[in-house]
Formats: sequence, structure tokens, C-alpha cells
Amino acid sequence: MDRLLSLADAPGDGLRALLRLAARIKAEGPDPGLLAGRQVALLFLNPSLRTRTSMELAAASQGAHVVTLTPGADAWKVATERGVVMDGEEAEHLVDAARVLSDMVDLLGVRTFAGMRSFDADRGEPVLTTVAAESGVPVVNMESALDHPLQALADLLTLQEEIGEDLSGVPVTLTWAPHPKALPMAVAAAFLRGAARMGMDVRVAAPPKMSLPETLLGEARALLPGAGSITATDDQDAACRGARAVYAKAWAAPAQYGAPPQDVRAAQLAHRDWTIDERAMDLGDDAIFLHCLPVRRNMVVTDGVLDGPRSRVVAEAGNRLHTARAVLASILGGTR
Repeated sequence: MDRLLSLADAPGDGLRALLRLAARIKAEGPDPGLLAGRQVALLFLNPSLRTRTSMELAAASQGAHVVTLTPGADAWKVATERGVVMDGEEAEHLVDAARVLSDMVDLLGVRTFAGMRSFDADRGEPVLTTVAAESGVPVVNMESALDHPLQALADLLTLQEEIGEDLSGVPVTLTWAPHPKALPMAVAAAFLRGAARMGMDVRVAAPPKMSLPETLLGEARALLPGAGSITATDDQDAACRGARAVYAKAWAAPAQYGAPPQDVRAAQLAHRDWTIDERAMDLGDDAIFLHCLPVRRNMVVTDGVLDGPRSRVVAEAGNRLHTARAVLASILGGTR
């Protein structure tokens, strides 16, 4: 593997091999000298807890030196649009930052969120594609406008630990959940891509006006290896019935991009009955509960589910470290 921008780029066999490597590293521990002499820079344009911690520890525990930068806090504010006249607060351009950092390090990670002003603009992944184009070293997507491959890898490893390595045909539910703010589709889209690559039967549930765009559903269907399916429904109960896992995630529909915050809040809270509770979980086939965290308790999911025996959110978050180690080992672990 020479970079990680999206699981859509990873062939099924390559994804399975990466997950096997993560499982082996988890069982045996990391090789503390594997990445000795390697330099890694992590550029966070948005806040992070699990991604920053897991990536820093994944690199350092395998012998790499890590530099973490947060523009606007411990580095210059960064302008991201090409052709912009830089007469505002941003003192540095992303193009220059990517070129300079990649001249100093062996791998560059970048994290950004959706602009949430235009769905079509976010689909173009302007920040991620700029870094990938300007970097002279491998790039790892630590979350972008419409993708989060590191999270999806941890999701899949957690499912394998629960169900088995072969996830082909396993029914899972990806359900929209209410939230007071407009959130990106990155986590939902990434899970959809990863589950499709593994040949799972994914039921995507959302109220009619909150549905994932058909472009994302169609992209996921194109990744199916022959087995598996991607179906969409506005019936959450039907989607949860018989599922082995329920993955709840808030997201904003494209029509909410750029809308006034009060309008978004009203539209989201109109569907408070979509909060995942014990009744919804009971519809599954001994289903486990998944979420990327952070989570709005008693909004996205009830305390009873999140703190109950079916919740795997802590294990899922813990797997972020092992999958990050596998990603770095796969990209940087070979002969220099």
C-alpha cells in the first residue's frame, strides 16, 4: 500500500490483508523498531481525540518520530482554496504547507471536515486532493469531507472480532440519528464503502428527507464483490430487524448544507424517535451497537444501550490504534 485516501481505492483482498495485519499486531504487539528512522507529520485542520491519539501512538510505538500540527493553534492558520487572495487571517497556504512538510517527512496525514456549504463542492474533497497532489510522500486521510477510512478499518476489525473474519453476507444496519447540528457524512460514507468491500448486506435507514445521496449508495454498490447488498429504507425498525450490528450516526442531508443553523436543528429534532434505544436493539439478531464517538448521549443513542452489554464503542475506539499501526506498517514498513 502506498497511501490511504479511501477504502474505495483498496481492493477487497488488500483490505482483508490489512485487517489481518491489524489483528496480528493487536495479538502480538507492535514491532518497536519497524519504523525506526521514519518521520511522520500529522496535520489537523479540525479537532481530534481518537484519531490524533491513535496515529501518534501508532507511529511512535513502531519507532517513528511524529510531529503533530494544528494550524491556528500551534502553527499558522492555513488557507485551503486555490487562487485565493490571502488578505485575511490565514498566513500560510495549504499548497505550501504540503510541499514543505512532505520534503521533510516520510508520510503526511491530514484531517479536515466538510465545508457544509455545498455538497457538490465537498464531494470533490478539495483539501484532501490538494494535499495528495502536492505531497511528495504517501498521504493518509485522517478524515475528510466525505470519508474516514481509518474509522472504517476499526469498525470492520470490531465486526470481525464479534462475527468472524468472513463478513460476506452479514446483515448490518447503518442508521441516521438525530443531532442538534448539521454533521458531515464522512463516517457513514466510509463505513458504507468498507462494508461493501467486505460483501456485507447493509441496510441504510434514514427519514425520507435525511437519506444518504444516491451517488454515495451507488458508489458503494459498485464496490460489492458479488456477494452483499446495499439497500435504503425509511423504516428504522425494518432495517434493524435481524441485523448483527447497528451503527448509528448523525448526518445532514445535502439540502441542509448551507441552511441556517436554526432550520437544521428543527429538521433534525423533528425525528427524535430515531434515537437508538433498547427496543431497537432487541429487533436485531443479538446485535452489537457501534458508533465512532464522540456521541450525543440520549440524542443519538440512549445511556442504556451505550453503557449496556451490547455496546462495542470502547473496543471499536481501541481498535483505532491497532488499525493505525497496520496502516503505517503497510505503507512505511518496507525497505526504504
